[in-house]
Amino acid sequence: MKILYQDDHFVVVDKPAGLLVHRSEIDRRETRFAVQILRDQLGRHVFPVHRLDKPTAGVLLFALNSDAARAMTAVFMGDGIGKTYLAVVRGHTAETDTIDYPLKEELDKMTDAKADPDKPAQAAVTHYQRLATTELPHAVGRYPTCRYSLLRITPETGRKHQIRRHMKHIFHPIVGDTTHGDGRHNDFFRNHFDCHQLLLAATGLAFTHPYSGAAVNITAPLDQAYSRIIAELGWKHVPLPI
Repeated sequence: MKILYQDDHFVVVDKPAGLLVHRSEIDRRETRFAVQILRDQLGRHVFPVHRLDKPTAGVLLFALNSDAARAMTAVFMGDGIGKTYLAVVRGHTAETDTIDYPLKEELDKMTDAKADPDKPAQAAVTHYQRLATTELPHAVGRYPTCRYSLLRITPETGRKHQIRRHMKHIFHPIVGDTTHGDGRHNDFFRNHFDCHQLLLAATGLAFTHPYSGAAVNITAPLDQAYSRIIAELGWKHVPLPI
């Protein structure tokens, strides 16, 4: 994997879409994992500090030892972290908005069998800024045209599938989301654009280094498939702030 940042304590990689972070009962047939690939690449153990969903590409941080993992986990739990995502969603959103909608934990039958199903919803806050819009002369569903927005998303909290669930909550699901999305628009992108991935990418990670106190700002470019979709939607020259 492409390494975006590395020091004596941490390494940050650009995770490809479709790659699990670590082995999971959810996908027993999968044989490749980011943890395993990076461990073999560096020749040492690595410790994932945060997660990206399997279909989400982009910035992923690992610690190089258990002490560093605990130190960075504390940063993630506090205010010293900033995460930025780029998403293509259905419809024309507001220019900017904050989604403040508590989320109940999504439980998996295999991996969360012992979890409390009655656990109350947790606070979840997501900010977004609209970067561009488009309207295409294709009927998808009941409308004669289809509309899409390009968003810069900055989650304030880190709940499971938070961005995908929040965008569904405001009726602007992310294109390519097979769990929380709109199947008609997903099919349109597959058939019209040959797009078979979730159009959500972790493009930026900023944090206060727990050892040096320095501000670290890491960015990841969009992959080739995502970049092609951006161009085909007419957004090739839209500035993409990180």
